[in-house]
Amino acid sequence: MTATATDRILNFSAGPGVLPEDVLRQVQSDIWNIDGSGMGIMEHSHRAKVYDKVLAEAFADCRAVGNIGDDYEVLFMTGGATAQNHLIPANLLPEGGTADYAVTGYWAKKTIAECKLYGTPHAAFDGESTNFEFVPSQDELKFSANPAYFHYTSNNTIRGTQYHYVPETPAGVPLVCDMCSDIFSRPLDISKFGLIYAGAQKNLGPAGTTLVIIRKDLLERSPRPLPGMMSYKVFAAKESRPNTPPVFPIYVVGLVFKWILKQGGLGVIEQQNAAKAKVIYDALDASDFYTTPARTDSRSLMNLVFRTPSPETDKKFLAEAFEAGMDNLKGHRSTGGMRASIYNAFPAEGCETLVQFMREFERRHG
Repeated sequence: MTATATDRILNFSAGPGVLPEDVLRQVQSDIWNIDGSGMGIMEHSHRAKVYDKVLAEAFADCRAVGNIGDDYEVLFMTGGATAQNHLIPANLLPEGGTADYAVTGYWAKKTIAECKLYGTPHAAFDGESTNFEFVPSQDELKFSANPAYFHYTSNNTIRGTQYHYVPETPAGVPLVCDMCSDIFSRPLDISKFGLIYAGAQKNLGPAGTTLVIIRKDLLERSPRPLPGMMSYKVFAAKESRPNTPPVFPIYVVGLVFKWILKQGGLGVIEQQNAAKAKVIYDALDASDFYTTPARTDSRSLMNLVFRTPSPETDKKFLAEAFEAGMDNLKGHRSTGGMRASIYNAFPAEGCETLVQFMREFERRHG
């Protein structure tokens, strides 16, 4: 039986995140028989003509979405963003070199720790003393004398903070960004970056592949011999197929790129995301019952974190929200509370539904 919208609840998951319904319906068909081939996408070889077409279109549509020129390579890798934590210094950090990091949350802490395998990390900013309630301004970034690159996390899913500007680095220092949870949620000036990476499972598709966009000159750094599966240069030369790639996740990511273009591109997506987040933040700001830990100027448009007056009331909120058809609102295990993740594909009416529930819950429990 074909699924309908009424079969589905509102999915506020921080990842894997909600996918566009149009994409899911196309996947339903292509799992059975893609392009009239008589086989489903998950059965095709990574060297088959069907997948050649899928991959070529994914590369082209990614470039179209992000306005990415020929001076950058687009790669599909594996291992998630966690693998990039060591692959970046392995590929870009010279022996004995220093790399700068902005430590703005849980994932940024894990990222800087992996750098120690290859060189010396320097915290250009560390927000732990303020409980990661905000991201730094440009003036708060204190770079080392000669960093190989500067790494930051554009959106922090756990704390609900986000950069609303692109940091500037010292002359000649590549900017590296973990965009896992807000990639292609707003217009992107790729020329400001040396490397961008994002696990697919939040805003691009299912878990299983990682998008890497890297400036071509950085492929030539190669400060040390690396196994082929760790080398950006090898992935670029092999069209992201140095071995059998995760065909299905890459295929779905390609469909999401097409969906973004169909919506009108990143300018339209940004307007939609800002409007969705405003509905929820306006309700939070109008309430004395709910609190938000993120500083106002650093609030995320992707992951909206909030709490009720007590952990016990938080539990009631989550249980009643689930009964009302809203799932995955529980905050990260390290912070508690609630977290509404409203990625690109999350419907605007879902934000209105959440706000109506929040007001009714406050009326009954406030």
